[in-house]
Amino acid sequence: MSKKLIIVFILFVALVIFVFFPKNIFPAATNIILHRNSDLQETDGRTNILLLGTGGGTHDGPNLTDTIILASINAKKNTINLISLPRDLWIASLGDSGEKINQAYADGQDKNNKGLVLAKAVVSSITSQPIHYGFRIDFGGFVKAVDLIGGIDVNVKNTLDDYHYPIDGQEEATCDHSPEEIQAFTATASADQLFWDFFPCRYKHLHVDAGLQHMDGITALEFVRSRHGVGSEGSDFARSRRQQEVIEAFRTKVLSLGILLNPPKLIGLYNIIKDSVDTDIPQEDFLPFINLFQKIKGAKIQTAVIDDGNSTPGLPGLLIDSTEQTSYGNLFVLLPRVGDQNFSEIQAFISCELKYGACNIAPTPGISPMPIIAPLPTKSD
Repeated sequence: MSKKLIIVFILFVALVIFVFFPKNIFPAATNIILHRNSDLQETDGRTNILLLGTGGGTHDGPNLTDTIILASINAKKNTINLISLPRDLWIASLGDSGEKINQAYADGQDKNNKGLVLAKAVVSSITSQPIHYGFRIDFGGFVKAVDLIGGIDVNVKNTLDDYHYPIDGQEEATCDHSPEEIQAFTATASADQLFWDFFPCRYKHLHVDAGLQHMDGITALEFVRSRHGVGSEGSDFARSRRQQEVIEAFRTKVLSLGILLNPPKLIGLYNIIKDSVDTDIPQEDFLPFINLFQKIKGAKIQTAVIDDGNSTPGLPGLLIDSTEQTSYGNLFVLLPRVGDQNFSEIQAFISCELKYGACNIAPTPGISPMPIIAPLPTKSD
């Protein structure tokens, strides 16, 4: 096993352990494996990492990114901002006439394996933030990793019921319809509800009770990827929260097994997911990264989701659903509420989040080019 591949895996574990839930438990042996040093890329004291999750394997569109998170680390302030972007955000510059943002990595991979390059450029243009590094993990590798450690115990906040979760391998199932019937249906249908009703055999009911639940890899993956949960569980807010719940459970299990301090277990876990990760972090930055993770132990984690809001608690969003799908390839897409391809409000919100950590979104767009966004009061105010 090459030194570089070992450290790529260690960085993956570090991203889970330190970036999401920092804790100074990394083995001192790392300093023996790594001996080169350099300064990490940063802008205004922040190192920004684009974290991507793809379906991989035999999934339809294996390089489409289902998870897109900008992780911004400020070592001096000991804070980490996690900003999630929805995969349905429409980007006019992608493809021949525009595509969803989740296509960026796939397009780049099709062009000389430059998926991270293109994805970073697109996210940087949306957020107006420099993206210093990129990291992509194949969800299939995560499933195997969860199974290898014997599953995880997830503290589920809300009961999840998704009556339209797609069954893996059933994407092309006919559900007893003839080719002629399918052709006639697909020529006119576009809404998800129509497909659910016409192809019921392609979907299943996914149910997860609230409370502490033991999950194997497949269940954990379904839990975080569910997009059509009943009520507020169908929102991007809920999906982001479920991702955090699973990451916390994975972190807890890895720590309880002492994997990071047990070389055979570490190598075994690495061998499971080594083909499921992609990063552009240069080898000379490995040790500085690990040193950074050690410095930010106990860092304050601040999360934000760029989406169309949550109507249940009355939270406004920065995006709106497209009402004219024919202009966007007959796809469900999300657009900035201040205008198609106008990301100024998103950029202002992210800037506020990075500065204050918690910001309000005005119920309606600001009249001026700058959005009406103000930091939330803190407990000390």
